[in-house]
Amino acid sequence: MSKHELERVQTGVRLEKRLLKVMKALAEYMDVSLGELIEIIALSSFEGTAMFSKGTRAKIADMKRIYELDYGIEAAHTMVFSTKRRR
Repeated sequence: MSKHELERVQTGVRLEKRLLKVMKALAEYMDVSLGELIEIIALSSFEGTAMFSKGTRAKIADMKRIYELDYGIEAAHTMVFSTKRRR
């Protein structure tokens, strides 16, 4: 395996609240940072590969239930976001 020099940059990404909670929990479960998890998901998606094992997918389902993440990819183009900000 060849080594690649990588440069990470800070970014301001906004995510749906419940999705972010599940992603943070998954990153903790996998013992990686949230940024690393996003990189893993993106790269596996770009290659069309299934990243997560059956056991990890079961954990994800549990996390989705705990954080009430009740939508999937089918909602990606039909989401309506609140414009009100919390103080």
